[in-house]
Amino acid sequence: MSTSSRDRAISILELLVRHVRGLPMSEIADNLGIPRTAIHRLLGDLKEMGYVKQDSGTSQYLLTVKLASLGLSYLAASGVVDATQPLLDDLAETTGELARMAVAEGNHLIWVGKAQGAKNGLRYDPDAGSDVYLPATANGLALLAAVSEERALELIAAQGMERAAKMGPGAPKTLRELLVRVTETRQRGYAVVFDAYEAGTSAIAAAIRSTPNSDPVGTVSIAGPSVRICRENLDKLAPKVLETASALAMVSRNSPVLGRR
Repeated sequence: MSTSSRDRAISILELLVRHVRGLPMSEIADNLGIPRTAIHRLLGDLKEMGYVKQDSGTSQYLLTVKLASLGLSYLAASGVVDATQPLLDDLAETTGELARMAVAEGNHLIWVGKAQGAKNGLRYDPDAGSDVYLPATANGLALLAAVSEERALELIAAQGMERAAKMGPGAPKTLRELLVRVTETRQRGYAVVFDAYEAGTSAIAAAIRSTPNSDPVGTVSIAGPSVRICRENLDKLAPKVLETASALAMVSRNSPVLGRR
């Protein structure tokens, strides 16, 4: 497979990750700006390799479980899940909210674990895909505030601000507004967003660093309804997120995946 074909095949996989019910070939081609003849050939290759299948009823293409299986196998073998899940479970239990962890990888912040703390009543458990959208999430702000200003601008440029305009009323609509929030997060020591990713939900997040001066290896957060995660409750909830971030930082030092940062 040529470099161009390889990159296009990866782009197809990344697109289908965000569309669990699949997409028609024409829509895949249009989304990626790739000629349909090339898309048809690449989908055939991915089907042969076992990464993609075609729904017999709709003719849409969707991922098989092979890609997810590879990722889960890797995380299990690395020990990340075994080491971090109890900490996420504890954070979810003590706050009563959705606790999540994401790992920084290149220009991406990728969800790797979660635990639900809400036993009844309002629950927040979104299908957020694999990548964290940095401009409009607490996890994104926590990461951006933990790197240099130059690196933060690179990460923002890689994802762009366009999606933020279609999100909740609390999402930053301009780069200037986002950078102000990054500065505030850096000064505060943790990130908080209200009605940003979507209306009615809010979140608190902190960066995970294996050492105080190292680049962040990831982030940890709690998210839930804005009636519970509100300014009045920050003093109660934020310290628990920061405590979990410190515990995860200790775990990261012995992790072959996280400790390399």
